[in-house]
Amino acid sequence: MKMLFDFFPIILFFAAFKLSGNDIIIATEVGIAATFLQVAIHWLRHRRFEKMHLITLVLISVFGGITIYLDNPLYIQWKTTILEWVFALAFLGSHYIGKDNFVKRMMGKAMTAPDGVWAKLNFAWVGFFALMGFVNLYVIYNFSQEAWVNFKTFGMLGLTFVFIIAQGAVLSRYINTDNAEAEDSNKDSETENNEKAEKDVLRDN
Repeated sequence: MKMLFDFFPIILFFAAFKLSGNDIIIATEVGIAATFLQVAIHWLRHRRFEKMHLITLVLISVFGGITIYLDNPLYIQWKTTILEWVFALAFLGSHYIGKDNFVKRMMGKAMTAPDGVWAKLNFAWVGFFALMGFVNLYVIYNFSQEAWVNFKTFGMLGLTFVFIIAQGAVLSRYINTDNAEAEDSNKDSETENNEKAEKDVLRDN
């Protein structure tokens, strides 16, 4: 549900583009409005802002505003690449600044993994974001505007899902390890208590 909420400005951007007859200026206006709405809804529900939403809001307002003012779609297209590279730099910086990198901060409460695993997964996100930025540029300059909108909506979203699933497969072995150990410990303790109770009963008899 959270991921759907994070991507709904992109979905509205795509819908506006198609319903307007492939008018990217109208789609950009809808995308900007949807991002403002996203930030507002998140604030009303949680009384705090999410950094990813704010970064997206700033970039789409700046690059989208230039696109609308100059009537040039290239700026809103470049926004996607800039956003991907900002995320790449943010994940890279989190490895050297602070106690835990971004991946561990997001997933560390749900599972326990060695620091080396968290580092590899974090660098994997750095590479993924950087690569997606370059792929976006390739699509911009080698395909039609409509093809770019389709790629932005479905291609990038699909690749992100695949990447998340791949990381989930790596982390799956570490899920609930602490809980499992605690359950085993409780079972052992319960077995010992039962055996002790049975011995006490036999002794009393």
